[in-house]
Amino acid sequence: MQELPYATVSILIEENSMGKPIFTLHVTIVALAVLLLTVCGNVFAAQSTADAVADVATKEQLRKEILGDAIFPGEDAEYVIGYGDMLGVSIYGEGNMAAAPSTGATGATGAAEQQGGGASANTAGGVVVRMDGRISLLHVGDVNVVGMTLTQVADYLKKLYATVYADPVITAVLMQSNSRRYTVMGQVNEPGVFPLDYPITIVQSIARSGGFTEWAKHDITVVRAGDGVKTAAGEDGKNTIKFDYDDLVKGKKLDKNVYIKSGDIIIVH
Repeated sequence: MQELPYATVSILIEENSMGKPIFTLHVTIVALAVLLLTVCGNVFAAQSTADAVADVATKEQLRKEILGDAIFPGEDAEYVIGYGDMLGVSIYGEGNMAAAPSTGATGATGAAEQQGGGASANTAGGVVVRMDGRISLLHVGDVNVVGMTLTQVADYLKKLYATVYADPVITAVLMQSNSRRYTVMGQVNEPGVFPLDYPITIVQSIARSGGFTEWAKHDITVVRAGDGVKTAAGEDGKNTIKFDYDDLVKGKKLDKNVYIKSGDIIIVH
């Protein structure tokens, strides 16, 4: 594996009007990947597993030494790429591979704004996952990435770009999430489709949609239909979850206030 330099130093020797040498020191910072992640505020990023120094088992072992057995919502599975997501794909030393980079003015970004997703300004240079599940990249053309994690995308693209570059170092970044959504309908003040941009429970989703109307019975049904993207875990079934808000107020059945998943339909009776 090649080691990535973080800085280069060069010395330029010139002569002044008196014929004496002048030494000029040039320092160039090359840690562009770190800089871009800091400035753009990307959500998730991954390199191909062949380029990662620490394997998954090592990371999990060290994390367990610090946090123990603590589990946090949303960490049970990697982010799965869906339609409308905006990705950044780059190769070390070659730069951005987007064939038609987005400017952030239209497309998936505009859709996210209409859905209340709060489109960010870090979309320049990204490429949107189209309705056919593909993105367009330089030198390799259209590639289907829907249903993959970022790590899988990086591994996949490393093999594709190995036909173009010698041992390419691939970085895949989720620049904006537009595919993960849930629906709230029924007796709430502001029904609609909402972005799943952070872990949220049933009660929090009701509060986010304006709370109950005066006619609401406080009975809630969550239809877990999935988002149409099959993952490696095989999450492809339909099931329903019944939740009674009045039980929660009384301190009963608190475990029923589960976290929402992408594609959930929350019906307030």
